[in-house]
This record gives sequence, structure tokens and C-alpha cells, in this order.
Amino acid sequence: MTETSNNQINRQLRVSDWELDFYSRPVVESDGKKRWELLLTSTQEFSGAETFRWEKKCPASEVNSIWLTNALNEALIDAKQRGWAAPKKLRCWRNSMKTMIKKASEKLGIEVIESRRTFSLLEWLSIRESDLYPNESGYISGPFPPPSPSIANQPEPLPEPLRGDAWTVSSISIENLRDAKEWPMEFNSLISIKQSLNDDISIPGLRLFSKTRALALSAWLSGLEPVRLVVEKNQLLLEAGQEDRWLVTDMDKDYAENVKSNFLQSKKEADGLQFIAVQSSPEVEKFTGFWMLKDINFNY
Repeated sequence: MTETSNNQINRQLRVSDWELDFYSRPVVESDGKKRWELLLTSTQEFSGAETFRWEKKCPASEVNSIWLTNALNEALIDAKQRGWAAPKKLRCWRNSMKTMIKKASEKLGIEVIESRRTFSLLEWLSIRESDLYPNESGYISGPFPPPSPSIANQPEPLPEPLRGDAWTVSSISIENLRDAKEWPMEFNSLISIKQSLNDDISIPGLRLFSKTRALALSAWLSGLEPVRLVVEKNQLLLEAGQEDRWLVTDMDKDYAENVKSNFLQSKKEADGLQFIAVQSSPEVEKFTGFWMLKDINFNY
């Protein structure tokens, strides 16, 4: 095959970041040991187009970077045959597995991002936890002892470049959000919106304003890998990356309760969708940066 032909094939391959989980599952295999699986998925496009998914069971005695490297290489070969290019970035969120994942991925020249922006993967895991594992022989059913409460990092004040001139908690309708791909933006990260969601539902979010530093603020925010907004007591927090927590602002009690209620309502009615927007001023309609966020379960 000529070099020109190879280049034409490569241009036709679909390009996406990947999301990875390599961990044990609630199923005991015939050898009496818990099942380990590698799950890979491409990051779902805003359009909702089909994602690449790949899975492989790992013997409990072979949970190491060597097995993972070989399995990732298999996935890359299979992906290319199915029309997908090798990813440039691979996101994972489990702190306990990051060293092994980094070691395996570096051998294949793939950058690992420690991030909870693994929404496609978490949705797939949720489906497997509810529909697949309970129907398999060896499934470990409850009752389980209550999980140990996770120790969340203490929130840090937002870095100076992210503070901007002003902020406001705002909302946007699902109907308007469906057009986000067409908005002019320098920085953005969009999430597929389920067709079943009612267009009239309002999505809560945070708007940050900076007359002179909107572009720099957006660039900084993009590097933080923003995940979700939460209210704790009277504080508005931004969770980002793998386990970062940033203090956006203090609020009075009544306002904090109102914001928290809006977030909870979105979690129930709108698949947990939220957003952060960066603008030069409230009067300017253009977003310099826009990130769709999602309040989703990470307890898998």
C-alpha cells in the first residue's frame, strides 16, 4: 500500500479522547477471585454519535502494567480496524490505579489525564452495574456494609487567574443548550444531551466575567478539567481534575440553599447537567469559554 493510500485511510479514522477504567467488579470467577476488567470508551461526542467501546477480562493474578500495556495495544489495533484513530489523551479517575495506568500508557505514547471528566465511561459502568453483573454467575449481591466515607480534599481558593471581575449563578434551557456546538467559543468542552430530556428544563451553572482577562481565564479553566459544581454549607465549590476542589465563593445561607436546590433538581430531572461560562461582560452574548459539567455518581 502506498504512503498516499495510508494517509487517506488515516484521515478517515474517527478521532476522540478515550476514557479508561481498570478495576475489580462485583463478580467472583470460578477460581474464587474477583473479576478484573479493562473498560475503554471514546469520549462521547456532543452529537451523540456512536462511541467506541472495548472490554477485556484480566486474571486477578495478572493485574499489572505488563498485562495492561498488552491489552491497550490490542484495543488500539481493534479500534483502527473499526475506524478509530489512536487517542492522544486517555482519562482515568481512580487514584489507586493511576501509577499502573500511566506506566502502561507511556509505553504506547498516550498521554494520561487524571480527571473525572469520564462521563461516557461512568454511564457505561452504571449500565453494567444494573443490567449486566447482577445476571452473571458469581455475582456478589448485598447486603453490603456501608462504604467508608471518602475524605474529600479541603477546598482551596480559586487561583487568581480564575477569579475574574464578577460572577453569577445562572441557568440555560435544554433547548438552547442543544445549539451549543454552533456558538462561537475559543475554549469549550461539550457533553451529549439525551434526546429524552425536556427542552423546557433549565440547567444551572456559573457565569464568570472578566473584561480584560476572559481569554486567559478560559485557558486556565480548561486546564483544570472542571467536573461539577456543588454547594457545601454556604460555599459554592468547583470540583475538577481527579480530586481537586476549589472554593468559588461564600454565599449567604438563603441564597446557598436556593442554589443547592437548583443543582439537586437538575440532578433529578436533567441527567445532572450543569455548566460554567466565561464572558467579557454580562452584556456580551459571546462565550469565551463554555464547559458542560455533570453531577454523576463516582462510587463504582
